Amino acid sequence: MLIGIPRESKTGETLVAATAKTANQLQGLGYDVVVESGAGAHADQADEAFAEAGVTVGSADDVWAADVVVKVNAPTADEIGRLRAGATIISMMAPARSPELVEQLVAQGVTALAMDAVPRISRAQSMDVLSSMANVAGYRAVVEAAHEFGRMFTGQVTAAGKMPPARVFVVGAGVAGLAAVGAASAMGAIVRVFDVRPEVAEQVESLGGQFVEVDFESEVSTDGYAREMTAEQEAATAGMYDEEARNADIVITTALIPGRPAPKLIHEDTVAGMKPGAVIVDMAAANGGNCAGTEADQRVVTEHGVTILGYTDLAGRLPAQTSQLYGTNIVNLMKLLTPEKDGMLTLDMDDVVQRGITVVRDGESMWPPPAVQVSATPKVVDTHPAGMKEEKAKLTARGRMTIVGIAALVLFGLISISPPPLQERLTVFALAIVIGYYVIGNVHHALHTPLMSVTNAISGIIVVGALLQLGEESTPIMLIAFVATLLASINVFGGFAVTRRMLGLFTRS
Repeated sequence: MLIGIPRESKTGETLVAATAKTANQLQGLGYDVVVESGAGAHADQADEAFAEAGVTVGSADDVWAADVVVKVNAPTADEIGRLRAGATIISMMAPARSPELVEQLVAQGVTALAMDAVPRISRAQSMDVLSSMANVAGYRAVVEAAHEFGRMFTGQVTAAGKMPPARVFVVGAGVAGLAAVGAASAMGAIVRVFDVRPEVAEQVESLGGQFVEVDFESEVSTDGYAREMTAEQEAATAGMYDEEARNADIVITTALIPGRPAPKLIHEDTVAGMKPGAVIVDMAAANGGNCAGTEADQRVVTEHGVTILGYTDLAGRLPAQTSQLYGTNIVNLMKLLTPEKDGMLTLDMDDVVQRGITVVRDGESMWPPPAVQVSATPKVVDTHPAGMKEEKAKLTARGRMTIVGIAALVLFGLISISPPPLQERLTVFALAIVIGYYVIGNVHHALHTPLMSVTNAISGIIVVGALLQLGEESTPIMLIAFVATLLASINVFGGFAVTRRMLGLFTRS
């Protein structure tokens, strides 16, 4: 089958659906690929780069006559008319907000796959275009804000005086929000973040942000997306939004609800009360914006000196990297759709990912797909009644005490029949067991890797001590020393082997 990569017709678009590298990967799946001349010019993908990769560079007619056409933006009515019946079109389509687009695709008798409808499940992450785009856009939002802010983000203490760090408030801790948190934190700003999903607090803090807590009831997300707030939640958060925005130098809003207009979170009086020179980057501008006064694709300066950026092409402002990420998402999707790597696209409607992105199949509307329920926090199912759990806990504690008691009796028995030199060693051994249990047992899981290195060193000391005891005339001492040498040696070599393997995970290949 032939895959066509056209030049994007949207005004100002800088992205291309495939780079020379990803187009070559598509050919590795058995497809022939043709790219419209000039399609990648704005993304540092010249026609010569495609030609050197063995990809055909052709005309627009060549591309639109292909079996599969891959785009970034949704096709226009004219572009749909150029598709032949039975062809497949792959692009971002926003089918939930574009019913007229779905009707046109049905009328043309084609198959349409929406890249922005990939389910938020683990095995589909490599195809998730929204995450790829949002990651770049979140980073670029901080860059744009820093440019408009015109001051350093990090604090400075100089001979001329002290400069406090910039204060950034991020609304929404999805992919875009987290990318913004990471970028702003890396630049030295104080970053405060709010999201209606309580389960993202740990992710925020891991990137250096401070999660803002509001006292209201919230539910763990069942699909990976934030839900629209209730009236009670809106009332509880209204004051927080106002206070945080007024205290911030930079506000970045990312709140979106799938299939709905963006919620208004920053109101006119809040904007009016912000510091002169403050900047708001409204990443929800394409859906109406989270901030009062936002205009899509416009830079607005209020009479109070607050700048509101409503740019909807933030990802497109880093076209080379974004095109590479989008192209990689396409390659991963085509790998799923081409299980035999024979250049033949095959749709399996029993696969939740393929069913989720299929908007139209052979002229038949397949939208909307069945809901896919996921949860960011796994639910723990309690299969034991409370009484049984208490009884099981009692049995566990009783069993543990029994084992400890038997071990103590055995140890004291050995001490009673051992010669004086061995009695001293067994007593030290017993005390070491007790101290080691309480010390090692309370070490946090995050410190287990350095702990392993420490225990390797301790085991090395044990090996040396045990080797010295092998020269004793007492047979019991020699046997114990031999066992100690064997076990400690296994611990040393095994521990270093495991440590080496774990460190290898962080080594660039």
